[in-house]
Amino acid sequence: MNKLLIALAIAFAGTASFAQTGTAVKESGKAVAEKAKEGKETVQAAVTSEPKKAAHKAKAKAHKAKAAKHDAKAKAAGDQIAK
Repeated sequence: MNKLLIALAIAFAGTASFAQTGTAVKESGKAVAEKAKEGKETVQAAVTSEPKKAAHKAKAKAHKAKAAKHDAKAKAAGDQIAK
């Protein structure tokens, strides 16, 4: 009976760790994608005239905020892996 409980505990710990690793990788990927979109909008803002420039700057700011949110989620998931 004790061996069964130990085996279940080990299996559960491994599964939880794997799930957190998947979350960390997924959120990191989303953060990188948002940072790339931010860069694209920043470049477009640099080469366009004023009416569109403001729109590109606003989009870049939104992408930056989304990237920061995904970075925070990835960091939190990464911190849970070691526990």
